[in-house]
Amino acid sequence: MHVPDGFFNAVTSLSAGVVAAAGVAVCLRGARRELDDRTAPMAGLVAAFVFAVQMLNFPVAAGTSGHLMGGALAAILVGPYTGVLCIAVVLLVQSVFFADGGLTALGVNITIMGLVGVLVGWVVFRLVSGLARGKGGITLAAFLSALISVPASAMVFTLLFWLGGTAPIEVSAVAAAMGGVHLLIGIGEGVITALTVGAVLAVRPDLVYGARGLAKPLVLRGADGTTTVGEPEPAPVRGAGRPFLLGGLGVTAVLAGVVSFFASSSPDGLESVAESKGFLGQGTDHVFGGWALADYGEVGGIPVGVAGLVGVGLVLLVAGAVAYAARSRDKVKV
Repeated sequence: MHVPDGFFNAVTSLSAGVVAAAGVAVCLRGARRELDDRTAPMAGLVAAFVFAVQMLNFPVAAGTSGHLMGGALAAILVGPYTGVLCIAVVLLVQSVFFADGGLTALGVNITIMGLVGVLVGWVVFRLVSGLARGKGGITLAAFLSALISVPASAMVFTLLFWLGGTAPIEVSAVAAAMGGVHLLIGIGEGVITALTVGAVLAVRPDLVYGARGLAKPLVLRGADGTTTVGEPEPAPVRGAGRPFLLGGLGVTAVLAGVVSFFASSSPDGLESVAESKGFLGQGTDHVFGGWALADYGEVGGIPVGVAGLVGVGLVLLVAGAVAYAARSRDKVKV
């Protein structure tokens, strides 16, 4: 659901930019409580993974495709504040280097997919995981949070376009169309999120932010019937997560470099609805639309897999730097 330039008037674009900037600023401060020596590298990996999977459009209806938004997934794995930062970095790199999402619409995209997607996903996840305990409950919560976050973001887009779009719309018709197609996309998002969170839980549950605090204390029962309650087992020491991070980076590279060749070429949910409701023509050309990497290499004749690997590297570098900066400020305060 990458909004192009031209869909929103200047006032709405600027206002959304202010909201996005304020939200990112708040999240930069909040992320200091989520990032530590183990999770800072994880944040870079999560951002790169979201970028890679967003390239993998999957069919959801005749002539329409969808892709991961990633807000709920990022929030569950690295925390809501850091999750917003991860999505913001992905959207920034996509807009600047790949002409995917307008520059003037960057604030709108961060607001819709970053702030709204993460917030709704995290709230739903906390509610469901609080009722359904254990790894199975976390996986179920991951599915539902991702499922609900996608149509919620679509409804916020519809509201913003009704208020400040550059074309008149029948809001009820657009809301129905956006909600319907993004509910289908949300099912795919939920499956991807649940599978990813479940896989990390199976290998390194200590790296799943949403699973923190769910470990039961160690209970020791003596021969005389006495019971001693101790602290939960400590998390693995620093450096123990390197094999997991390297493995995750390998999977991310395969998705961006190989699987991306098989992604659906059908228009995504927003583009499909915009065409059917008559406001697709409001979109304008991207200022960087002539760059070699634009449209993931199509403009410059670069294979999509190569463009994907370049994008993974850029996102990993930028998101890692942001996470490291947030973590280093924490270390100064200690």
